[in-house]
Amino acid sequence: MSWENNVRRVVPYTPGEQPKVSDIVKLNTNENPYPPAPCVQKILDNFDNARMRLYPDPNAEILVNALAETYHVKPNQIFVGVGSDDVISMAFLTFFNSERNILFPDVTYSFYDVWADVYKIPYQTVPLTEDFRINPDDYKIPNGGIIFPNPNAPTGVLESLDMIEEILRANPDSVVMIDEAYIDFGGVSCLPLLEKYENLLVIQTFSKSRSMAGMRIGFAIGSEKLIKYMNDVKFSINSYTMNHLTLLCGAETLKDAEYFKSSTGKIIETREQAKKKLSELGFVFPDSKSNFIFASHPDYDAGKIFQKLKERKIFVRYWNKPRINQHLRITVGTPEEMQKLFSALEEILAEGQ
Repeated sequence: MSWENNVRRVVPYTPGEQPKVSDIVKLNTNENPYPPAPCVQKILDNFDNARMRLYPDPNAEILVNALAETYHVKPNQIFVGVGSDDVISMAFLTFFNSERNILFPDVTYSFYDVWADVYKIPYQTVPLTEDFRINPDDYKIPNGGIIFPNPNAPTGVLESLDMIEEILRANPDSVVMIDEAYIDFGGVSCLPLLEKYENLLVIQTFSKSRSMAGMRIGFAIGSEKLIKYMNDVKFSINSYTMNHLTLLCGAETLKDAEYFKSSTGKIIETREQAKKKLSELGFVFPDSKSNFIFASHPDYDAGKIFQKLKERKIFVRYWNKPRINQHLRITVGTPEEMQKLFSALEEILAEGQ
Protein backbone atom coordinates (compact mmCIF):
# COMPACT_ATOMS: atom_id res chain seq x y z
CA MET A 1 0.00 0.00 0.00
CA SER A 2 1.48 3.34 -1.07
CA TRP A 3 1.72 6.15 1.47
CA GLU A 4 0.17 8.37 -1.20
CA ASN A 5 -3.15 6.62 -0.70
CA ASN A 6 -3.46 8.47 2.61
CA VAL A 7 -2.60 11.94 1.33
CA ARG A 8 -5.28 14.61 1.62
CA ARG A 9 -5.64 15.82 -1.95
CA VAL A 10 -7.14 19.20 -2.78
CA VAL A 11 -7.05 21.63 -5.69
CA PRO A 12 -5.28 24.62 -4.14
CA TYR A 13 -6.23 28.27 -4.35
CA THR A 14 -4.47 30.12 -7.16
CA PRO A 15 -3.27 33.54 -6.00
CA GLY A 16 -2.86 36.50 -8.32
CA GLU A 17 0.39 36.57 -10.25
CA GLN A 18 3.31 38.33 -8.56
CA PRO A 19 5.53 39.28 -11.53
CA LYS A 20 9.28 39.31 -10.94
CA VAL A 21 9.96 41.79 -13.75
CA SER A 22 10.37 45.54 -13.21
CA ASP A 23 8.59 48.52 -14.74
CA ILE A 24 5.11 47.01 -14.60
CA VAL A 25 1.62 48.27 -13.87
CA LYS A 26 0.31 45.82 -11.29
CA LEU A 27 -3.47 45.89 -11.10
CA ASN A 28 -4.18 42.22 -10.43
CA THR A 29 -4.17 41.56 -6.67
CA ASN A 30 -6.12 44.49 -5.17
CA GLU A 31 -3.15 45.87 -3.29
CA ASN A 32 -3.29 49.47 -2.15
CA PRO A 33 -1.14 51.67 -4.45
CA TYR A 34 -0.22 53.98 -1.57
CA PRO A 35 2.22 53.25 1.27
CA PRO A 36 1.13 52.48 4.84
CA ALA A 37 0.67 55.31 7.31
CA PRO A 38 3.96 57.14 8.11
CA CYS A 39 3.85 55.84 11.69
CA VAL A 40 4.55 52.34 10.37
CA GLN A 41 7.93 53.46 9.05
CA LYS A 42 8.78 54.91 12.45
CA ILE A 43 8.09 51.53 14.08
CA LEU A 44 10.30 49.81 11.51
CA ASP A 45 13.12 52.31 12.02
CA ASN A 46 13.11 51.95 15.79
CA PHE A 47 12.37 48.26 16.25
CA ASP A 48 14.73 46.40 18.59
CA ASN A 49 15.83 43.29 16.70
CA ALA A 50 16.72 41.58 19.96
CA ARG A 51 13.00 41.06 20.57
CA MET A 52 12.95 38.55 17.75
CA ARG A 53 14.61 35.93 19.96
CA LEU A 54 11.52 35.93 22.18
CA TYR A 55 8.09 34.57 21.41
CA PRO A 56 5.46 37.24 20.72
CA ASP A 57 2.44 37.79 22.94
CA PRO A 58 0.11 34.86 22.12
CA ASN A 59 -2.90 37.01 23.02
CA ALA A 60 -1.74 39.84 20.71
CA GLU A 61 -3.03 42.28 23.32
CA ILE A 62 -1.52 45.46 21.88
CA LEU A 63 -3.26 44.87 18.54
CA VAL A 64 -6.47 43.48 20.00
CA ASN A 65 -6.82 46.44 22.36
CA ALA A 66 -6.16 48.92 19.57
CA LEU A 67 -8.79 47.25 17.40
CA ALA A 68 -11.29 47.22 20.26
CA GLU A 69 -10.81 50.94 20.76
CA THR A 70 -11.06 51.69 17.04
CA TYR A 71 -14.22 49.65 16.46
CA HIS A 72 -15.85 50.33 19.86
CA VAL A 73 -16.14 46.73 20.99
CA LYS A 74 -14.70 44.69 23.85
CA PRO A 75 -11.26 43.09 23.42
CA ASN A 76 -12.77 39.65 23.93
CA GLN A 77 -14.92 40.26 20.85
CA ILE A 78 -11.84 40.30 18.59
CA PHE A 79 -9.82 37.53 17.00
CA VAL A 80 -6.64 38.30 15.04
CA GLY A 81 -4.73 36.22 12.54
CA VAL A 82 -2.17 36.22 9.76
CA GLY A 83 -4.29 37.99 7.18
CA SER A 84 -8.03 37.54 6.80
CA ASP A 85 -7.32 34.24 4.99
CA ASP A 86 -5.94 32.81 8.23
CA VAL A 87 -8.90 34.20 10.16
CA ILE A 88 -11.50 32.78 7.76
CA SER A 89 -9.72 29.43 7.62
CA MET A 90 -9.81 29.23 11.41
CA ALA A 91 -13.49 30.20 11.37
CA PHE A 92 -14.27 27.42 8.87
CA LEU A 93 -12.48 24.93 11.09
CA THR A 94 -14.26 26.18 14.21
CA PHE A 95 -17.85 26.67 13.10
CA PHE A 96 -18.58 24.62 9.98
CA ASN A 97 -18.84 21.15 11.46
CA SER A 98 -22.36 19.93 10.75
CA GLU A 99 -23.34 17.41 8.09
CA ARG A 100 -25.33 20.08 6.25
CA ASN A 101 -23.94 22.10 3.36
CA ILE A 102 -22.47 25.48 4.06
CA LEU A 103 -23.64 28.12 1.57
CA PHE A 104 -21.75 30.73 -0.41
CA PRO A 105 -22.22 32.37 -3.83
CA ASP A 106 -21.15 30.72 -7.07
CA VAL A 107 -19.22 33.86 -8.08
CA THR A 108 -17.20 34.86 -5.05
CA TYR A 109 -13.81 34.61 -3.36
CA SER A 110 -12.32 31.41 -4.75
CA PHE A 111 -10.69 30.35 -1.49
CA TYR A 112 -14.02 29.35 0.10
CA ASP A 113 -14.41 26.07 -1.76
CA VAL A 114 -10.72 25.29 -1.19
CA TRP A 115 -11.11 25.57 2.59
CA ALA A 116 -14.29 23.52 2.42
CA ASP A 117 -12.44 20.78 0.53
CA VAL A 118 -9.36 20.74 2.74
CA TYR A 119 -11.46 20.55 5.92
CA LYS A 120 -13.94 18.11 4.34
CA ILE A 121 -16.87 20.49 4.83
CA PRO A 122 -19.88 19.83 2.59
CA TYR A 123 -20.88 22.94 0.64
CA GLN A 124 -23.33 24.28 -1.90
CA THR A 125 -22.69 27.25 -4.15
CA VAL A 126 -25.70 29.53 -4.56
CA PRO A 127 -26.01 31.26 -7.95
CA LEU A 128 -25.97 35.04 -7.95
CA THR A 129 -28.65 36.76 -10.01
CA GLU A 130 -27.90 37.84 -13.57
CA ASP A 131 -26.72 41.22 -12.27
CA PHE A 132 -24.43 39.51 -9.72
CA ARG A 133 -26.57 40.15 -6.65
CA ILE A 134 -27.47 37.88 -3.75
CA ASN A 135 -31.08 36.76 -3.46
CA PRO A 136 -31.65 36.36 0.30
CA ASP A 137 -34.42 33.82 -0.29
CA ASP A 138 -31.76 31.42 -1.60
CA TYR A 139 -30.22 31.34 1.89
CA LYS A 140 -33.43 30.44 3.69
CA ILE A 141 -32.81 26.70 3.49
CA PRO A 142 -31.30 24.26 6.00
CA ASN A 143 -27.54 24.79 6.07
CA GLY A 144 -24.39 24.32 8.13
CA GLY A 145 -23.29 27.94 7.87
CA ILE A 146 -23.10 30.89 5.49
CA ILE A 147 -20.27 33.07 4.21
CA PHE A 148 -20.02 35.76 1.55
CA PRO A 149 -17.99 38.91 0.98
CA ASN A 150 -19.56 42.35 1.11
CA PRO A 151 -18.68 44.01 -1.22
CA ASN A 152 -18.45 40.79 -3.15
CA ALA A 153 -15.24 39.69 -4.81
CA PRO A 154 -14.62 39.67 -7.70
CA THR A 155 -17.74 41.64 -8.67
CA GLY A 156 -17.43 44.62 -6.30
CA VAL A 157 -21.19 44.60 -5.67
CA LEU A 158 -22.27 45.93 -2.26
CA GLU A 159 -25.32 44.43 -0.56
CA SER A 160 -27.46 46.36 1.92
CA LEU A 161 -27.54 45.85 5.66
CA ASP A 162 -31.25 45.09 5.32
CA MET A 163 -30.48 42.16 3.03
CA ILE A 164 -27.81 40.84 5.40
CA GLU A 165 -30.15 41.14 8.35
CA GLU A 166 -32.82 39.25 6.41
CA ILE A 167 -30.39 36.35 6.03
CA LEU A 168 -29.42 36.54 9.71
CA ARG A 169 -33.04 36.46 10.84
CA ALA A 170 -33.67 33.38 8.73
CA ASN A 171 -30.63 31.51 10.09
CA PRO A 172 -30.53 31.71 13.90
CA ASP A 173 -28.98 28.23 14.13
CA SER A 174 -26.08 28.88 11.72
CA VAL A 175 -22.96 31.01 11.98
CA VAL A 176 -23.14 33.72 9.32
CA MET A 177 -19.77 35.18 8.27
CA ILE A 178 -19.52 38.45 6.36
CA ASP A 179 -16.13 38.95 4.72
CA GLU A 180 -15.62 42.72 4.66
CA ALA A 181 -12.17 42.86 3.06
CA TYR A 182 -13.27 45.79 0.86
CA ILE A 183 -15.80 47.54 3.08
CA ASP A 184 -13.68 50.67 3.57
CA PHE A 185 -13.97 51.71 -0.08
CA GLY A 186 -17.55 52.92 0.05
CA GLY A 187 -19.56 50.36 1.98
CA VAL A 188 -21.31 50.35 5.33
CA SER A 189 -20.09 47.69 7.73
CA CYS A 190 -22.55 45.29 9.30
CA LEU A 191 -20.75 45.61 12.66
CA PRO A 192 -23.82 47.33 14.22
CA LEU A 193 -25.76 44.10 13.68
CA LEU A 194 -23.52 42.37 16.23
CA GLU A 195 -25.67 43.87 18.98
CA LYS A 196 -28.64 41.82 17.75
CA TYR A 197 -27.09 38.60 16.38
CA GLU A 198 -24.84 36.37 18.45
CA ASN A 199 -24.20 34.16 15.40
CA LEU A 200 -22.71 36.94 13.21
CA LEU A 201 -18.96 37.03 12.53
CA VAL A 202 -17.50 40.04 10.68
CA ILE A 203 -14.05 39.64 9.09
CA GLN A 204 -11.81 42.49 7.94
CA THR A 205 -8.19 42.97 6.90
CA PHE A 206 -5.32 45.46 6.90
CA SER A 207 -4.23 44.27 3.45
CA LYS A 208 -6.40 46.56 1.33
CA SER A 209 -7.47 49.83 2.89
CA ARG A 210 -4.54 50.05 5.32
CA SER A 211 -1.84 49.22 2.73
CA MET A 212 -0.33 46.39 4.77
CA ALA A 213 -0.79 43.28 2.60
CA GLY A 214 2.86 42.38 3.17
CA MET A 215 2.43 42.26 6.95
CA ARG A 216 -0.58 39.93 6.92
CA ILE A 217 -3.05 41.23 9.50
CA GLY A 218 -6.64 40.07 9.58
CA PHE A 219 -9.25 40.15 12.29
CA ALA A 220 -12.76 39.03 13.13
CA ILE A 221 -15.28 40.73 15.38
CA GLY A 222 -18.16 38.82 16.87
CA SER A 223 -19.88 37.87 20.09
CA GLU A 224 -17.68 36.95 23.02
CA LYS A 225 -18.85 33.36 22.69
CA LEU A 226 -17.88 33.06 19.02
CA ILE A 227 -14.44 34.58 19.62
CA LYS A 228 -13.77 32.28 22.56
CA TYR A 229 -14.51 29.24 20.41
CA MET A 230 -12.13 30.52 17.71
CA ASN A 231 -9.36 31.16 20.22
CA ASP A 232 -9.81 27.68 21.68
CA VAL A 233 -9.13 26.22 18.23
CA LYS A 234 -6.27 28.61 17.53
CA PHE A 235 -4.50 27.76 20.79
CA SER A 236 -4.91 24.08 19.94
CA ILE A 237 -2.96 24.61 16.70
CA ASN A 238 -0.51 27.51 17.02
CA SER A 239 -0.44 30.00 19.88
CA TYR A 240 2.08 32.37 18.31
CA THR A 241 0.56 33.43 15.01
CA MET A 242 1.40 37.17 15.07
CA ASN A 243 5.01 38.37 15.28
CA HIS A 244 6.29 41.28 17.41
CA LEU A 245 6.81 43.70 14.54
CA THR A 246 3.45 43.09 12.94
CA LEU A 247 1.63 43.59 16.24
CA LEU A 248 3.35 46.94 16.81
CA CYS A 249 2.80 48.21 13.29
CA GLY A 250 -0.81 47.10 13.24
CA ALA A 251 -1.63 48.81 16.52
CA GLU A 252 0.18 51.99 15.54
CA THR A 253 -1.46 52.43 12.13
CA LEU A 254 -4.91 52.37 13.73
CA LYS A 255 -4.07 55.66 15.43
CA ASP A 256 -3.75 57.56 12.16
CA ALA A 257 -7.37 57.90 11.13
CA GLU A 258 -6.64 60.96 8.99
CA TYR A 259 -4.16 59.10 6.77
CA PHE A 260 -6.55 56.15 6.50
CA LYS A 261 -9.37 58.43 5.34
CA SER A 262 -7.09 60.21 2.87
CA SER A 263 -5.72 57.01 1.34
CA THR A 264 -9.11 55.34 0.87
CA GLY A 265 -10.56 58.62 -0.36
CA LYS A 266 -7.98 58.86 -3.14
CA ILE A 267 -8.77 55.32 -4.26
CA ILE A 268 -12.51 55.99 -4.27
CA GLU A 269 -11.98 59.14 -6.35
CA THR A 270 -9.76 57.32 -8.85
CA ARG A 271 -12.26 54.45 -9.04
CA GLU A 272 -15.11 56.76 -9.94
CA GLN A 273 -13.01 58.43 -12.64
CA ALA A 274 -12.02 54.99 -13.95
CA LYS A 275 -15.67 53.99 -14.24
CA LYS A 276 -16.31 56.96 -16.53
CA LYS A 277 -13.29 56.23 -18.71
CA LEU A 278 -14.05 52.51 -19.00
CA SER A 279 -17.62 53.33 -19.95
CA GLU A 280 -16.35 55.65 -22.67
CA LEU A 281 -14.27 52.75 -24.00
CA GLY A 282 -17.38 50.57 -24.18
CA PHE A 283 -16.82 48.44 -21.07
CA VAL A 284 -19.71 47.44 -18.83
CA PHE A 285 -19.48 46.51 -15.17
CA PRO A 286 -21.47 46.30 -11.92
CA ASP A 287 -21.29 49.40 -9.76
CA SER A 288 -18.20 48.71 -7.65
CA LYS A 289 -17.85 49.78 -4.04
CA SER A 290 -14.45 48.13 -3.68
CA ASN A 291 -10.93 48.99 -4.85
CA PHE A 292 -11.41 47.18 -8.16
CA ILE A 293 -13.75 47.13 -11.15
CA PHE A 294 -15.15 43.94 -12.69
CA ALA A 295 -15.38 44.86 -16.35
CA SER A 296 -16.34 43.20 -19.62
CA HIS A 297 -16.58 44.46 -23.18
CA PRO A 298 -19.46 43.26 -25.36
CA ASP A 299 -17.31 43.30 -28.52
CA TYR A 300 -13.96 41.95 -27.32
CA ASP A 301 -12.79 38.72 -25.71
CA ALA A 302 -11.61 39.27 -22.14
CA GLY A 303 -8.94 36.58 -22.36
CA LYS A 304 -7.37 38.23 -25.39
CA ILE A 305 -7.44 41.68 -23.74
CA PHE A 306 -5.80 40.14 -20.68
CA GLN A 307 -2.97 38.68 -22.76
CA LYS A 308 -2.42 41.87 -24.75
CA LEU A 309 -2.27 43.93 -21.55
CA LYS A 310 0.23 41.46 -20.12
CA GLU A 311 2.42 41.87 -23.22
CA ARG A 312 2.49 45.58 -22.36
CA LYS A 313 3.50 44.76 -18.75
CA ILE A 314 0.05 45.66 -17.42
CA PHE A 315 -1.34 42.95 -15.14
CA VAL A 316 -5.04 42.55 -14.36
CA ARG A 317 -6.91 39.45 -13.11
CA TYR A 318 -8.69 37.01 -15.40
CA TRP A 319 -10.48 33.73 -14.65
CA ASN A 320 -11.42 31.25 -17.35
CA LYS A 321 -14.47 30.11 -15.39
CA PRO A 322 -18.19 29.84 -16.16
CA ARG A 323 -20.15 33.11 -15.90
CA ILE A 324 -17.03 35.26 -15.51
CA ASN A 325 -14.75 34.27 -18.41
CA GLN A 326 -15.56 37.50 -20.24
CA HIS A 327 -14.67 39.73 -17.30
CA LEU A 328 -11.47 41.35 -16.11
CA ARG A 329 -10.95 42.41 -12.51
CA ILE A 330 -9.01 45.64 -12.56
CA THR A 331 -7.48 46.92 -9.33
CA VAL A 332 -7.68 50.67 -8.86
CA GLY A 333 -4.13 51.99 -8.91
CA THR A 334 -2.74 55.50 -8.88
CA PRO A 335 -4.09 57.97 -11.47
CA GLU A 336 -0.83 57.53 -13.39
CA GLU A 337 -1.16 53.74 -13.44
CA MET A 338 -4.78 53.96 -14.54
CA GLN A 339 -3.86 56.30 -17.39
CA LYS A 340 -1.32 53.75 -18.65
CA LEU A 341 -4.08 51.13 -18.53
CA PHE A 342 -6.52 53.32 -20.47
CA SER A 343 -3.91 54.14 -23.13
CA ALA A 344 -3.17 50.44 -23.55
CA LEU A 345 -6.85 49.56 -23.76
CA GLU A 346 -7.38 52.21 -26.43
CA GLU A 347 -4.59 50.64 -28.49
CA ILE A 348 -5.91 47.11 -27.98
CA LEU A 349 -9.47 47.99 -28.89
CA ALA A 350 -8.26 49.87 -31.97
CA GLU A 351 -6.41 46.73 -33.10
CA GLY A 352 -9.69 44.79 -33.02
CA GLN A 353 -10.06 41.09 -32.38
